[in-house]
Formats: sequence, C-alpha cells, structure tokens
Amino acid sequence: MMHNNASILIIDDEKDIRLSLRGIFEDEGWQVTEAGTGTEGLAQALDGDFDLIFLDIWMPGMDGMAVLCALREKGVDTPVIMISGHGNIETAVTALKNGAFDFIEKPLSLDNTLVTAGKALELSLLKRENRELRSRIRPEDSPDITGISPGIVRLRELVSQVGPTEAWVLITGENGTGKEIAARAVHRQSRRAAREMICVNCAAIPEELIESELFGHEKGAFTGADKAKKGKFELADKSTLFLDEIADMSLKTQAKILRILQEQKFERVGGVRTYKVDVRVIAATNKDLVEEMVAGRFRQDLYYRLNVFPLSVPPLRERAEDIPEMIEYFSRRMIEEQSLGSVRFDREAMDLLKRYAWPGNVRELKNFVERLFILYQGREVNVSMLPPEYRAGAALDMLALVPGEISDFKEARARFEEAFLRRELARAEGNVARLSETIGLERTYLYRKLRTYGLGADDTRQRDGGAKAS
Repeated sequence: MMHNNASILIIDDEKDIRLSLRGIFEDEGWQVTEAGTGTEGLAQALDGDFDLIFLDIWMPGMDGMAVLCALREKGVDTPVIMISGHGNIETAVTALKNGAFDFIEKPLSLDNTLVTAGKALELSLLKRENRELRSRIRPEDSPDITGISPGIVRLRELVSQVGPTEAWVLITGENGTGKEIAARAVHRQSRRAAREMICVNCAAIPEELIESELFGHEKGAFTGADKAKKGKFELADKSTLFLDEIADMSLKTQAKILRILQEQKFERVGGVRTYKVDVRVIAATNKDLVEEMVAGRFRQDLYYRLNVFPLSVPPLRERAEDIPEMIEYFSRRMIEEQSLGSVRFDREAMDLLKRYAWPGNVRELKNFVERLFILYQGREVNVSMLPPEYRAGAALDMLALVPGEISDFKEARARFEEAFLRRELARAEGNVARLSETIGLERTYLYRKLRTYGLGADDTRQRDGGAKAS
C-alpha cells in the first residue's frame, strides 16, 4: 500500500486494542495518535489533520456513535471505521447511515483491518487531492455574477443576503442568463459551501427515469438496475440541491418532490428503507410559474414551497453596460485556457455589440467571444469583421430608440436622428466637441442638428471651450 505518510487516530477505551492497532499500523509506516475517551478523541479529531479514524462504538460517557455524528455535523469528512465487540446488523447499518466508511467487529482480524484501512486511505487521499486542487483554483476561474448594471448589482446584493441563510431560493430568468451561476454564488456563501452543490437538469431527464435520478434505486428495482444507486437527494445531504428547469417536471413527479421537500425523507425506487436527508434546495426556471399554475401545469403548493426567496436574473439586452466587462472576462478565460492570442474590439464594434439584443443571453456572448478568438486572435476587431447576423441584429435593434408607430420614411429618419443624438449627447455629458468626434459629424453641422431638435445646442456651445473657435 502506498500510504507511507498516513496519519491515523484511534479512539477506544480499551488500551489493549489501542496498542494492538498501533502495532499493526506502525509496521506499515503509518503515524498513530491515541485517545482513550470519546470526548478526548473528538477534540483531537477536530484539532488535527488525520487521514483515517478508527472509532469504538461502545465507550463510557460519549460513545462512538455520538462522536461520529459530532464529526459530521462539524463538517469533518475524514473516513471513519467503526469497531465494536458487540456488533449486529442494526448497529452496522446505523453507523453507515451516520457517515461511517465501514464497520468491523472485534476481535480484529489483521488482514481484514489492513484491507479496510487501505480502502479508507485511498478515499482519504482522493479527498485530500480534491481539496488541494480546489485551493489552487483562482477566483477568476469560478464563474461569478459579472457586471455593473443596476440589475446585476441588486442581484449580487440579494445573493449576499440570502446565501448565509438556510432559505430556499427560486431563480427565474431566460435561457442563458446565468441562473446556475447565481445558484452557485448562493451556495458558495452558505455554510454548506465545503460540500459540492448537486445539480439536476429536470428537462434533460426522461420521465421514466427521473425518480431513479432524484431518489436513487435498489438493485433489481427495474430492468438494467444491476446494482443499487444513490439519487441526487441522497448525494446532496448536508449540501445544496440545484433543480434546474423545475417547471419541466410532470405533475406526478412534482407531487413526489413536494412530499420529500416537506419531510426531507424518501425511499429509493424499489426499496422500503426510508432515508433522512438535510438538503437546501435552489430551483430555477425560464418559465412564468404563475402562468404555468393557471394553465394547470405546475402545482401551486410546490410553487409556494420553493418560492421562499425569489431571485431574478435580468436578460443581457437589459444590461448593455455589462457587455465590455463580460467580453473581457471571457477573453481572459480563452487566453488562459486555450493559449490563444488576445482579441480587441474597436470602439465602433463594441458599441454595435452593446446595441445587439443577444437573444441567447450570456451563453450566446460566451460562444461569440470564442468564435471571434478562433478567427481573429492577436488582432483588433472592427465592425466589418463582426459576423453578419450581429451587424444586422444591432441595426434592427436601433429601432427601439424610436418610440411609437411610424409609417412615413421621412418621419422615421427624423425621429431616429433625434433619438440617436439625444442618447449620444447624454453619453458625451453634453460636450459637443466630444460628440462630434464620437459620431463623426462636423461640429457646425452638428450644432444645427441639435438646435433643430431642441437639444440645447446654444447652452452646450457655451460649455464647449473649443466651440467658439470653430
């Protein structure tokens, strides 16, 4: 076994057992620490960094089962092997249910003890490597809620408020807006953050398999079930369960979900044993659940159970000011992950992208950036280099500047011109010289246009230090 530096804690009130185990483990080159009581052992387990714990069940004072439960409640995930001289099936099942790795009986068999310890240490090594990998992940490698728009700033504020609580969350938003990113942000700020968030895409699972996926199944429960399998609820115990596209579940499955959400208890498909879990639920949907309830496609009681704390992720078209920052974020990822040369967008191209409607939202923007990196790495992108659909889509979106219905071309041109100048003048903070340079219009002609539409050109001319010289 390749565990030369393994550190093992033995908690047992029988000194002979401790000495026997110490001899076995030290012969393997492992470091051993002893504790003669449950209270002492718990303190050492919480204070130390052990790869494996051997824990006797029957001890005076604080027994082994109480120690095991306390360790799991404190978030210690070190593998624990329970040992007992009074073992029975019921005790073993209880130990495993409470989070023990395995259960062995006294008198201890040398071979069985070493084999079981070796398997537990393999698991411990995997967990340690996983923690080390996570610690090396930079914050920018973890998707986050990016942007400076009022809607996104408000979303971040709400996430920071609800994250540390145990409240359930319902996230709404169009496809591609980043509902899962918002869910992960909530999870990262919770007390459950040390455990992985378990995700379920309810729309991607066939109706006949969704119960097995959510609740697990026993061996032989149906054709092809050649072994028992844990469901997502069981895997999410002491963590967060993210139910994406919750509105795509059938009414039958919704009823079963509701019961489990209320009781936090379930049975695997084909089984009779009841499992108790502690799960925080975050649900998401791109549908209007009120409309779905009116249409009879979504249960009202399930809606009110899930909608404890609502979050809404705004579509990208409503947060144009976030486009440059998000392009920069995705660009940085492309450079780091695929070693591609940088891509820059000139001002005109960036302005066009900010006017585009982005029907696919953040997901479309990410794919767009990747496409441009492949085509133009190391170059500056101008409008002519943008894909045709983005140039056309942005141009069509400019009609949104013009209020009301217009059927006359001359009127449309005048009203669009006015709306465009009004917007760009505001962006230039009333500075006509800057506006002239930005939109490429000669300054004297620009003044006449501003006066035509009553946009305060005379006042602006006085504020513009360079205007009098023109």
